[in-house]
Amino acid sequence: MTSTSSLAKVALVTGASSGIGKETGKRLLREGFVVYTAARRIEKMEDLRELGAIPLKMDITVEEDIIAAISQIESCHGGIDVLVNNAGFGMYGSMEESSIDDARYQFEVNLFGMARLTQLALPSMRHKGFGTIINISSMGGKIYSPLGSWYHATKHAVEGLSDCLRLELKPFGVNVVIIEPGAIATEWANIMLDAMMRRSGHGPYQKIAQALAKAMRSLYETEGSASPPSVVADAIVKAALVSRPRTRYVMGKLAKPLIFIRKYFGDRIFDMAVTSKAK
Repeated sequence: MTSTSSLAKVALVTGASSGIGKETGKRLLREGFVVYTAARRIEKMEDLRELGAIPLKMDITVEEDIIAAISQIESCHGGIDVLVNNAGFGMYGSMEESSIDDARYQFEVNLFGMARLTQLALPSMRHKGFGTIINISSMGGKIYSPLGSWYHATKHAVEGLSDCLRLELKPFGVNVVIIEPGAIATEWANIMLDAMMRRSGHGPYQKIAQALAKAMRSLYETEGSASPPSVVADAIVKAALVSRPRTRYVMGKLAKPLIFIRKYFGDRIFDMAVTSKAK
């Protein structure tokens, strides 16, 4: 074990090649953490390496990659103090036109990979009697939208898993935090929209797909309409720095108002609000 581990907390951030993950890595470095960053595109993390991070090439769906990452961190620094489960993507398209294989992969990335990494990180946290697991959900874990069935299913699952895990780990001094971002200016929207149009842009759901794509492009491509990744990174770092973080942090454009409408106005009103953007 290196001497650094006794001086600074150790963080692992997944999905750190861009967007929220990259910004979070930078913020944690500024706060003095030993920061491991993980992503499939290790070449996209050279800037983080130059700032002092330790990039790891890791596909969150590959067991061997996850085991190797945990083994390296435990060998060099004794384990993880703060785990930021950020890796994920949005699969959109009608439920009917989306293959079950694609749906399984959505769950592998957004839920099962995160869960497996957490399983392997937990023994050292329990042994030390402290740690923080920060799971990046979405406002999509509390609301829903047309053509987003599989994506929303994964984020609702992240919410449920995190709530149960929080109760299980409380006796061991390990925190579980849920981050619920709204519209954030990252690669997420373009990747999601391109795939959605391939699945549903020309079939029976094309009217909904084209209307939704128009609304989403307007939101994400208009300067200032979507929040910068820094607003999410700020919340993550805030949770990482305190001994008793909140259970949930909601931030970013549209997140608070849409979650509020869904919670207090009920299904019919929310259905009308959401479908009005897909006509």
